Amino acid sequence: MKLVQNYYRCILDYSTEFTPWASLGGGILIGISAVLLMAVRGRIAGMTGILSGLIPPMSSDWSWRAAFLIGAIIAPMGYILAGGVVPFAVPVSTTALTIGGFIVGVGVYYGSGCTSGHGVCGMARLSPRSIAATVVFMIACFITVFVIRHVLGG
Repeated sequence: MKLVQNYYRCILDYSTEFTPWASLGGGILIGISAVLLMAVRGRIAGMTGILSGLIPPMSSDWSWRAAFLIGAIIAPMGYILAGGVVPFAVPVSTTALTIGGFIVGVGVYYGSGCTSGHGVCGMARLSPRSIAATVVFMIACFITVFVIRHVLGG
């Protein structure tokens, strides 16, 4: 019950506050998990690649992929159960989310990876392809936000 109450409190208290310490902590945890996955499994922590190995036909190394994904789901739940608040709101319709998800999926396919694989792991390895992909991601994000907020008035 506490999880549900905290979830709704998170939605109602949504804001875009400047949170440098929480952001730094989250970045450190993402970095540690990426380094550990590379050191222990020799794999890049790109969520798209991890998820794709869990979709049938599943990869032979599905177990570490499932563990990584379960950890990504359980960690925020544990934080909320401990009394933490995760501000979250979806200010667009389900249709807009579906269209956006489709566009992101197409981009991930043609970009040979997602923001976590290219932006976190690829750039850390100074991969020219990942640096170029991350620049394209960021330009597309800036254009999308500008169009939605200033052209369409969303």
